[in-house]
Amino acid sequence: MVMRISSKAIFDSGVTQLSRLQTSLAKTQNQLSSGLRVLTPADDPIASARALEVTQSQSMNAQFQTNRDNARSSLSQVDQALGSGTSLLQDIKTLIVNAGNGSLSQTDREALATELDGRLADLMGVANTADGAGGYLFAGYRSSTLPFTPTASGAAYQGDSGQRELQVGSSRQLPISASGASIFENNVTGNGTFQTAADPANYGRGGTGVISPGSVKDASQLTGHQYSIAFTVTPATPGTPATYAYSVTDVTTGNLVTPTPVPYKEGESIAFDGMQMSVSGAPANGDVFTVDPSQNQSIFKTVKDLIGALRAGGSGPAGQAQLTNALNIANSNVDSATDNMLSVRATVGANLKELDYLDSSGDDLKLQYATTLSNLTEVDPVVAISQFTQQQINLEAAQKSYKEITSLSLFNFI
Repeated sequence: MVMRISSKAIFDSGVTQLSRLQTSLAKTQNQLSSGLRVLTPADDPIASARALEVTQSQSMNAQFQTNRDNARSSLSQVDQALGSGTSLLQDIKTLIVNAGNGSLSQTDREALATELDGRLADLMGVANTADGAGGYLFAGYRSSTLPFTPTASGAAYQGDSGQRELQVGSSRQLPISASGASIFENNVTGNGTFQTAADPANYGRGGTGVISPGSVKDASQLTGHQYSIAFTVTPATPGTPATYAYSVTDVTTGNLVTPTPVPYKEGESIAFDGMQMSVSGAPANGDVFTVDPSQNQSIFKTVKDLIGALRAGGSGPAGQAQLTNALNIANSNVDSATDNMLSVRATVGANLKELDYLDSSGDDLKLQYATTLSNLTEVDPVVAISQFTQQQINLEAAQKSYKEITSLSLFNFI
């Protein structure tokens, strides 16, 4: 039995086939013109889903790069400000050394105090450095608040102890600021464990004793208590020099550390409860020196006290001893502030170095994401061109055969 096929069915089949071939050819042409193999999710659902994930990772990596640029800018400003602060502290230390010259007159010391006023103002300017975006570098989380305001005793801190952070990597948040409290306020006094000082009344008694900053002899014996060292002086008599003795009292407990006065010669070590220090010069009878646990002190207070000591004056050897004791305290405190500032600056430098490493890692990820995305969505030109040529030949053949079939008619043979 022979099945009859109508002309309409032949025409419809031909049109459908031509339409399919044209659609395939147009798709290949779009792939070649766009360079993409996956034009719609329907072309490759798995590749499309994976490409979306990679694209999101690319965007996050780009944002981290922007964050790192912002972090580097902020940290560079902090580093520059700390560099200026360190230079100012070194200048202040030089002035302290100059002020210790015993040949200076009170007028000379007043000139040094005036110069220190300028250094103090400069240091305040560093502490109040703006970040260029309407805020301040050293205000903590309260970035819009002026960190430091001058006071009679130094400066008052208006910020907080927070450190602003920025996400600079998928699992890394980096501090981009520093707290003014940790840099300018929390500087340990003395030698870092305890601080020595002369009783202000020593000057009135005419004593010329100068106490050293001291050092830790045995950390296991430290108590953290307050102490006083009181001197007893037996005046010299013809043929007999003056004799000195001291007694140490634990002010915290009220107990004598030395049950009986200990004979003393200038420069000898005074040691008790894990600490040691010495006294030079000639203490007067009843002179007292104190030993207290180190505490945090603002660098502004240190400089302010130093200026006050220079302007306080004082004549003769007793006045020079009073000034020397004040300079020793200031010198130790400025050294501590300098070390603290250098430590913070080292941390900032380490963070800047870490940003360089993260940049390198980010560049590697950027290349990796681009390669993965290319493999998932981009077309292979060689394959696409070959496929396009084949589809073009198929379409031309189909068009020619369709023309021949549609031109068949019985009337051509009548």
